Amino acid sequence: MSRKAARNYRSLNADEIVRTVGKLADRIAERFPDSGLTGAAAQLLDTARDTARRAGGLSRPYLLLRTLVFLVAAVGVGGFVLILKDVDWSALVEHRDDPTLSGTLESSVNLIILMGAGLWFLLTLEERWKRARTQTALHELRSFAHVVDMHQLTKDPTVLLGGGGSTPSSPERRMTRFELTRYLEYCAEMLALTGKLSALYAGESHDHIVIAAASDVENLCTDLGRKIWQKITILGDLAES
Repeated sequence: MSRKAARNYRSLNADEIVRTVGKLADRIAERFPDSGLTGAAAQLLDTARDTARRAGGLSRPYLLLRTLVFLVAAVGVGGFVLILKDVDWSALVEHRDDPTLSGTLESSVNLIILMGAGLWFLLTLEERWKRARTQTALHELRSFAHVVDMHQLTKDPTVLLGGGGSTPSSPERRMTRFELTRYLEYCAEMLALTGKLSALYAGESHDHIVIAAASDVENLCTDLGRKIWQKITILGDLAES
């Protein structure tokens, strides 16, 4: 295996995730064409495409902002050099009391402090911009995970056992055991892929805040998916009984 091929398995491939989401959306649309889950899958596909584009942008620098940082630094250094040119260094060497020298040195210190603060603000501005945008996108993924969970919430496998009857407020349940199993599996897959989309952001960022937020979304999707697989397990037990 070549080194290039080996590297392909060390990180998530955004295009492959989008392709997988697309296939899942097609499968859901073919199996349940009139269900709300079909619309949710189409929305996930749009989100996957947006995520692939946004995550790729995290590793690209903001050239305009970095150019501005360079210009600010150049102007600051140039101003500092001009101030130092006006300093009477002989008075400093001869220990003469020169008010002009004291004022010049004070101005130099103030300039260094202001330039340092300005550069620090600009240097961290790119990271803060990317962090804010990524956190907004991760919040959308978190909300979508809850939407998927709502779709499976009323899918109760124990109803297939019969008995007990239903009430006027009971949700309509017409799915067979096979259809219900497939529906729940689709929900679990959508949650798993939502978690992978959040992992794309973590893989393209070195910001510990972004990585922690992405991990929270992954953990949420895992927890919600675990509940669905419990239902699928119950359906499997019913099929064997």
